[in-house]
Amino acid sequence: MQIYVVKPGDSLYTIATTYNTTTQALTDANELDAPDKLVVGQALVIPIIGQYYFTQPGDSLFSVAQKFGISYQELARVNAIPPGNIIPVGFRLYIPPAPKRPITTNAYVEPTGSTVSDTLKNSTAKAAPYLTYLGIFSYRAGRDGSLTPPPLDGLAEIAERNRTAKMLVITNLEGGQFSAELGHIILTVQSVQNTLLDNIINTATSGKYKDVHFDFEFLPSNDREAYNAFLRKAKQRLSQAGLLMSTALAPKTSAAQTGQWYEAHDYAVHGEVADFVVLMTYEWGYSYGPPLAVSPIDEVRKVVDYALTVIPANKILLGQNLYGYDWTLPYVADEGKPAQAISPQRAIQIARENNVEIKFDQGAQAPFFIYTDTQGTRHEVWFEDARSIQAKFDLIKELNLLGISYWKLGLAFPQNWLLLQDQFTITKVE
Repeated sequence: MQIYVVKPGDSLYTIATTYNTTTQALTDANELDAPDKLVVGQALVIPIIGQYYFTQPGDSLFSVAQKFGISYQELARVNAIPPGNIIPVGFRLYIPPAPKRPITTNAYVEPTGSTVSDTLKNSTAKAAPYLTYLGIFSYRAGRDGSLTPPPLDGLAEIAERNRTAKMLVITNLEGGQFSAELGHIILTVQSVQNTLLDNIINTATSGKYKDVHFDFEFLPSNDREAYNAFLRKAKQRLSQAGLLMSTALAPKTSAAQTGQWYEAHDYAVHGEVADFVVLMTYEWGYSYGPPLAVSPIDEVRKVVDYALTVIPANKILLGQNLYGYDWTLPYVADEGKPAQAISPQRAIQIARENNVEIKFDQGAQAPFFIYTDTQGTRHEVWFEDARSIQAKFDLIKELNLLGISYWKLGLAFPQNWLLLQDQFTITKVE
């Protein structure tokens, strides 16, 4: 599998010819809605086994082999070149695929309203073969310890057909917002806590869930130790019931990080008690904030580097967004309408419709562009593409993390799933 960035003058035919594939294969792999109208700067996934490398000035068989982690003798053999030969600039070398490593994957699915939409069912069905867990978001904890489920129609059957374990996601959502007051009640009133844990275990066992996942956010900062105690208690009871336990963690870069989203999340204790954790490493760029990459790799790495000081690598799922945002400019804090969430596919359509080139921020490892709509209003778009997701996969492999967790299903990003299955073997929980 290879990533190619469209240049001026490129056509799907010339790209297909260069990489020994077909225009139809490129169209299908990238789900191109207008294959004859590529966007300059658009990243394409080339659906081939292995990849090709075109030599640059100063390259040798040895240096290219080092770049791709193979021996120069093997590189020479697969390309039928004598090992001592000098290779000319622009020569096409075939690079065989690297061995796959196992990966644990999760994706949250968030049904809204009273039913699961056909769009969400279809999205879930497409992703389920590539998932270890399907996180059903969310079962809402009540002030009396009750548990309110989301609509589920069809989701359990999709998971079962694909040998995807179901994750029971528990939240302190109330009235559509994370509630600090509700969280405090759950963490400090023992009778509520006991009732809630009874309801969780009954729901998880009857519904054949494998994992119970606590996503308690915006907790009062002085409830940190109460949350730790709750997790220890929950882990003991869930283990007795044969259930795994995981948690979602705000993206911290130090134990002393301040702010209501962060202070009650004790990385060290979660890493000790939970079977695994999800680092919510996204939303640097968010709907009510200034235009930014949603999950810039430089900021993501800072969070992971801190997490690894107190959490084993084999317990960490890296959080990853499956969407981008379209901001209206100029951005003014606390004024104007929020940015619109868009799929990576829609972002490319917008660039094409407005005849603008897609740029790539090397520091953030994220694509973006600016355009002016038909009403004369300027916009800035940041989204995900094959390059940005590859940066996250490279980080997972470099740091030997357990895997990746996606927020959330529903917006199309076919390149992600192609690259995921090309580089990893998806773990399935029996």
